[in-house]
Amino acid sequence: MTVVVLTKCPPGLRGFLTRWLLEISAGVFIGNPSRRVREALWAEVKEYAGNGRALLAYSNDSEQGFTFETFEHHWQPVDHEGLTLIHRPRKAAVDAAQVPKTGWSKASKRRRFGGR
Repeated sequence: MTVVVLTKCPPGLRGFLTRWLLEISAGVFIGNPSRRVREALWAEVKEYAGNGRALLAYSNDSEQGFTFETFEHHWQPVDHEGLTLIHRPRKAAVDAAQVPKTGWSKASKRRRFGGR
């Protein structure tokens, strides 16, 4: 079983994948191609994804029963004692300007306490 998930990719790439895989939802393709076809499809996805990102998951004879690859994705697969896990990078430190102010707004104070 092979699953390909596309995000923000050109429509032509989605049309190309429908030749070998079934699109079950927008940008989600499944099928059972051979290893050679799967590798060729993944090479085409990486070449024509443009500014988009892609994820490939397929079954194999590992402990997990599947493996996956990513392209231009912020979450990266890492090997941890034989298991492939996803590493999610931490968000950058929040700037002081982006932190919302706490307490009452000036308009709310005027309405509540009868000011101008």
